[in-house]
Amino acid sequence: MDALLVDDSATMRLRLRQMLEAKPDVSVTDYADPAAALVEAQMRAFDLVLVDYYMPTMDGIAFIQQMRTIPHYAQVPIAMVTSDISDAVRLAALEAGATDFLDKSMRGVEQTVRLRNLIRLAKAVRRLAEQAAWLDGEVEAALRHMREREEEIIFRLSLAVEYRDNDTGDHTWRVARYSQIVAEALGLPAEVCRNLYLAAPLHDVGKVAIPDGILLKPGRLDPDEFALIKTHATIGQRILGGSTSELIRLAAEIAEAHHEKWDGSGYPKGLAGPQIPLSARIVAVADVFDALTTQRPYKEAMPFEAALDCIRADSGRHFDPACVEAFCARWPDVRVAGGQERAAGWRGAHAVTEPWARVPTLLREIASETPVLPGRFADGPNARPAWEEAPALRRHG
Repeated sequence: MDALLVDDSATMRLRLRQMLEAKPDVSVTDYADPAAALVEAQMRAFDLVLVDYYMPTMDGIAFIQQMRTIPHYAQVPIAMVTSDISDAVRLAALEAGATDFLDKSMRGVEQTVRLRNLIRLAKAVRRLAEQAAWLDGEVEAALRHMREREEEIIFRLSLAVEYRDNDTGDHTWRVARYSQIVAEALGLPAEVCRNLYLAAPLHDVGKVAIPDGILLKPGRLDPDEFALIKTHATIGQRILGGSTSELIRLAAEIAEAHHEKWDGSGYPKGLAGPQIPLSARIVAVADVFDALTTQRPYKEAMPFEAALDCIRADSGRHFDPACVEAFCARWPDVRVAGGQERAAGWRGAHAVTEPWARVPTLLREIASETPVLPGRFADGPNARPAWEEAPALRRHG
């Protein structure tokens, strides 16, 4: 146990030091200058403090007041050593934060017992502080473990959805990374960026309710089939909605609104502009870009630069212009996340194992003779630009 002794009297410091060090496991640091003692107290965590009342540069009450402003010393026992036992001094010391008093005039057993009790109290406070710190660590570890399991469950569920719709689950974590990159470029708080990264993979969870015959149809969808495909947004919200988990609630918001368009021509609610949740506006850019640049059995991958031109061309119509601008501003990071470039480290990477790294890659056999088709959606009054009608978006609405 470490004790701090502050007294301008060398004789008193020696006397108290000897009494304290007579107790087992007590180490004493003493100062004549209270200002120097305050500096030391900010660098070391003492368990017990004894301070004289009368000192030339700073009295004991002022010293105690300053000690109590240091976080560690909020509960540490601080005793005032004084020969002035008047009620006014005692009251002022107690209001400043003194725990007890040592009367300099005391001798023998009483002073020894008081010191012993102060030492016992200091040790008890230290044990409680250590136990509280241990409990904090255990709670943090448990919460971290719970968050990791929550993250892994999200990615495994999204992988199951992706397995029905794609060759591998790579689309899942690429959309997650692209979304985080855009969120960072928009200047959103780090926790928000991380949560978006974790929730984005569930954007298409509603597709579990779409029959394989429509979801995997290699030919052009008729209007009725496309109308059924579009229900996956509402279904996704229904699956994820009402959760007590912040991540799942965010995922529900994204699942429902990531096909809304800035100009109000999207679905399911026809929201426009800022009516669309920001999370969904961000994921919309990430999702479409990855759909354009990903090879499928029924189409070739679009080059990254060509896909970027498509995203830019639809800024203000399909996409939030601010999200497009943020996406373009972090283009080098987008290329790294998409596997186009290598980098020593990705800005969004964390030292912890990412949830997508804890789930398997699922490969599905695809018939090599599957033809590459020129289009997918039926023509109609809500015809889309040529790049949206391309096979890249056959499952992204």
